[in-house]
Amino acid sequence: MRRSLPFEFLRYAMILLIIAISLVPTLWMLSMAFKPIAEWSASGAALTWWPENPTLDNFRFIFGQSSSELIVSLERTAARPIVASLLAAIVGTLIAMTAGTAAAYGLSRFGKGNNLPLALIQLRLFPPMAVMIPLMIMWSFLGLIDNWFGLAVVYGIVTLPFAFWLMKTFFDDMPREIEDAALVEGCTRLRVFAVITLPMMRPALASSALFVFIMNWSDYLIALLLTTRDWVTIPVYMTSLSSSMTGQLYGAKAALGLIAAIPPVILGIAIQKHLVRGLTFGALKE
Repeated sequence: MRRSLPFEFLRYAMILLIIAISLVPTLWMLSMAFKPIAEWSASGAALTWWPENPTLDNFRFIFGQSSSELIVSLERTAARPIVASLLAAIVGTLIAMTAGTAAAYGLSRFGKGNNLPLALIQLRLFPPMAVMIPLMIMWSFLGLIDNWFGLAVVYGIVTLPFAFWLMKTFFDDMPREIEDAALVEGCTRLRVFAVITLPMMRPALASSALFVFIMNWSDYLIALLLTTRDWVTIPVYMTSLSSSMTGQLYGAKAALGLIAAIPPVILGIAIQKHLVRGLTFGALKE
């Protein structure tokens, strides 16, 4: 039955309205990042949607350059937190995807009736603080507190269940006939996995890796507890952007938030040809 024109118009109008509402925080952050202090401080003029006098002072400020209007000194610039976030998120994603993909393939092909998948997801059922207290004691003993590698290992462990369950779903939906044919031709199971299965799973790997990376990149609680000064990440560093004179440094926070949004966007653009296929992998079956 053909839908009426008013119904279609209302439908697309609602879609556009939802998109517009969703973009408001992003647009406000973009606007705030280029506003001078007079346009966002408590003592400044009334807030405006667009900056009346666009400036790069907020970006210069978080990287240690003095601002003509914002007379505040930073104990450390944003350069090292950005590096710390990149190292911890990338290495943590590699750990989670490597272990999760291998475990998912093994259990998908050989683990029928195994309770390990349910046991693995139980890692996410515990309250985070109940796990973090003994973890902090162990990491302190190993010398991994305030260390980007120690943070990356925890990220890999915490996001492992997500990587495992995502990849297991994709492996379960993948037909096994191609692998069986390669085994009949004399390929070993390891060669089949490396040469045939993994290349076919590139869309699934791309979408899963993006999801895991975003989780690691945006983490606050784990980084707050496991870093103190030298290797704090962007979310932890952002909480320190305040002043006794001006209060919260909203312009500097918006500038740092804009920078923090760049890596996930670049990663999403880089894998976009695989992303849609990966998100719909296995959705259509005969």
